[in-house]
Amino acid sequence: MPAMHVDETSLRVDRKNHWIHVCPAGHITYKFLHPKRGLAAIEASGVIPRYGGVIIHDCWASYLSYDQCGHGLCGSHLLRELTFVIDSNNYAWAANMKRLLQETCAIVAKRQSKRLTGNEYKNLQKRYRNILTRGAKQLPPTLPAMESEAKAGRPQ
Repeated sequence: MPAMHVDETSLRVDRKNHWIHVCPAGHITYKFLHPKRGLAAIEASGVIPRYGGVIIHDCWASYLSYDQCGHGLCGSHLLRELTFVIDSNNYAWAANMKRLLQETCAIVAKRQSKRLTGNEYKNLQKRYRNILTRGAKQLPPTLPAMESEAKAGRPQ
């Protein structure tokens, strides 16, 4: 498959925490149980290290360490993060981005092809960039990299 979703969740096995790693692609789902969550488990499963398509995930650093495949962010995870940003900061850009993602998903879900047309995709890109531009103006300034590394703790 050209793309597959990857995720993991914990479960108890013999009173110990384990992780079930899942890799659904098309009509097939690979499940792998491992006592660890990170790179050791991903390597042991043998799927992602050999995969050359696009993995869709939650932006977890362990997934991002694989550069032989492409990366896409999971829409459900993005919506969850946007909901947090909206609830905690009330940023208009986050609400606009959430609405854009939900509207696009609804359009694609109704289609047999599960695709946007070329014009719809161009419009999506334009709206997306516009939201990011407005969002950059709403976000507070961040410390320069060298200054933030010198200070311990969370940025104020």
